Amino acid sequence: MPRPERPRQLAGTRASIATAAARLMAEDGIADFHLAKRKAARQLGLPAHTAYPDNAEVEAELRAYRSLYQDEEHAELLYDLRQTALELMELLADFRPYLTGSVLEGTAGPHSNIDILLFADSAKEVEIFLLNRGIDFSHAEPRNDRAEAVLVVPTEEADANLVIFPPTLERMNFKQRDGRPRERARLDAVAALVAETRPR
Repeated sequence: MPRPERPRQLAGTRASIATAAARLMAEDGIADFHLAKRKAARQLGLPAHTAYPDNAEVEAELRAYRSLYQDEEHAELLYDLRQTALELMELLADFRPYLTGSVLEGTAGPHSNIDILLFADSAKEVEIFLLNRGIDFSHAEPRNDRAEAVLVVPTEEADANLVIFPPTLERMNFKQRDGRPRERARLDAVAALVAETRPR
């Protein structure tokens, strides 16, 4: 029977997995935190029962990695993704859009999607709006069981996931898979963020 890890040893193991997972996400474009942690643990030769770091720890390492190795390149990519998100949000302003996910948080990479929450009376209303403007879209499976639909709009920078909820849920606090509150930003906040992070 394997010996339980001591607290200091456990913290070191978690930190190693977080660092390796962040590198995998930055270099290989893995977007799923759990998959990145599992692959990292396997690369490090750790046993299957090893305790993983939480997503916040991996996010911190991902920010540090990008700042160290991809700083200028990442800043430009992030600006382009946020600018594209802003343009979409302006177009979809009637549906009370919010930016969320890695593009807002600053951890997005070349393989990331733009995630926008919309609040509409029906998904059909958004579909008709896009069709009337000649904007292509496809459907994806919602990850949140309260979402009415997910419409995927391809852009030059990345695919944008338009996650449509009923208006009654606009004030609800959404949570991430690990239980942390999901950050989101309205149109004016995203406009300010784009202005702040414009490359010099």
